[in-house]
Amino acid sequence: MSQRRISGFSKKSQQEKTAWLVTQYLSEFPEAKSLFDTYRHPDLKRQQRHDDFIENALTNYYLPYAVAPNFNINGTLYALPMAIEESSVIAAASNAAKFWLDRGGFKAEVLGTEKNGQVHFNYFGKKSVLTSFFAEIKSELIASIAALEKNMKSRGGGLIDISCIDKTEALEGYYQLHLRFETKDAMGANFINSCLEQVATTFEAKAATYAPFISNDSFPEVVMSILSNFVPECRVKASVSCPLESLTFGDMDGQIFAEKFVRAIAIAHADPRRAVTHNKGIMNGIDAVVLATGNDFRAVEAGVHAYASCDGKYQSLTHARIENDQFHFWMEIPLALGTVGGLTSLHPLANLSMQILQQPDAETLMQIVAVAGLAQNFAAVKSLVTTGIQKGHMKMHLMNILSQLEASPDEKKETITYFDDKVISHSAVTSYVKSLRKKASS
Repeated sequence: MSQRRISGFSKKSQQEKTAWLVTQYLSEFPEAKSLFDTYRHPDLKRQQRHDDFIENALTNYYLPYAVAPNFNINGTLYALPMAIEESSVIAAASNAAKFWLDRGGFKAEVLGTEKNGQVHFNYFGKKSVLTSFFAEIKSELIASIAALEKNMKSRGGGLIDISCIDKTEALEGYYQLHLRFETKDAMGANFINSCLEQVATTFEAKAATYAPFISNDSFPEVVMSILSNFVPECRVKASVSCPLESLTFGDMDGQIFAEKFVRAIAIAHADPRRAVTHNKGIMNGIDAVVLATGNDFRAVEAGVHAYASCDGKYQSLTHARIENDQFHFWMEIPLALGTVGGLTSLHPLANLSMQILQQPDAETLMQIVAVAGLAQNFAAVKSLVTTGIQKGHMKMHLMNILSQLEASPDEKKETITYFDDKVISHSAVTSYVKSLRKKASS
C-alpha cells in the first residue's frame, strides 16, 4: 500500500502519470500503455486543449458522436448532434423525428429563463431584527456586485432581485438569501457563484457592525454560497399532436394506440418505479444533445429529476391525452443551458455541434434539447405498447455482441440475416457464430 501512495501527482507530466499508473495498478494489463497513447489526439495542440479541461488528464475517453436528422421544430428542420453509448438511442430519436415530420412536427416554447442561487446562513436571534437589517442593506448588497455584473448587464442579463427567506421550519436557525438571475446565452454558473460570494462577504461585513446584532450578541453566520441546479423558473415546453387516424401502426388502430399510449403515461405518473425508467428514457435524448453541445448534463439531470418530484412524488415528466379525436403529447422541464462560454466554444466537437444546430441562442437550444427528450420518450412508449422494447433494442445490441465476438464482416452479415425473425440473446448469438466458424473450418 505504501508503494501506491504518491505526492505531487498533479505536477507530474502525462507520461510520468501514465507510467506510475501502469506500474502500480496495470502490471498485468500489458496493452494499457498503448491504449493510453492510442486514444490521445495526434495533434499535440488539440490534445493540450483537452488536457487543460481537467486535472490529471491521461488520455481521451471516446463516445460515439452521431446525428439524428429530420427534426421539424417550430418549422425549422434540424439534424440533432448526439453523443451517447447506448445503441438504440439514435435510431429511436431518428424514428420519432421521421414519424412527426409529416404530422406537423414538434412545437416548443420557452416558458422562463430565470436562474437562481443562495447564500445559506445561520441565525438564532430575533427574526424581526434580521428582517430590519436585510431591508436596510439590500441596496448595498445589490451595489456590491455592480462590477461583477457589468458585462452580463450589457448583454441584457444580471441580477433580478434578492430576498431573505426563513427556512427555520425545515432546519433550526437556517435562513438564506435567495438571488434570482438572468444570464442570457451563458449557462452562468461562474457568474452566479461569484456574485453570491461577493454578496455573502458584504452581508457578513455589514452584520458585524449592525448595532442590534451587537447588543443581542447574535450575528448571522454564512455557511456557504452556491448556485442551485434546481431551476423551475427556467423552463421549456415541447409538444406534438395529430388526429387519431394518423396514429395507426400496422394492425393497431389509431384510437387503440392512443388509448394504450395515454394509459402507459398514466402508469408512469402513478408508479415511481415505472416513472424512473420512463424518465431515464427521456434523459437518453436530452443528455446526448447536452453532452454533444458541451453543456453540463449532470446539472441538467439533477434539476430535471428534482422537477419530476416537485409535487411530492416522483412521476412522469411527460403527459398525454385524447381530446376531440386528437392525440396530444407534451412535456415541461427545467433546462439551464448555455451557448457561450464553457466547453461550447473550447471543445472542437461542441463547437461543431453548435454549427450543425445553426448557431442557436440559449432559448433555441432549450427547445431543441426538450424536443430530443420528448422524441425519445415517444419512441420508447410506442415500442412498449406495440412490439415491445426488446425487439428493436436487441437488434441494435446484436452489433455490440458481434463486436465482442470479433466477428468478421461475413459473419456479421450472416448472423444479422439469421436473427432477423428470431429472439436475440448473447448465448444464442455466441452459439450461432461458433457454428459458422466450425462450418468454415471443416
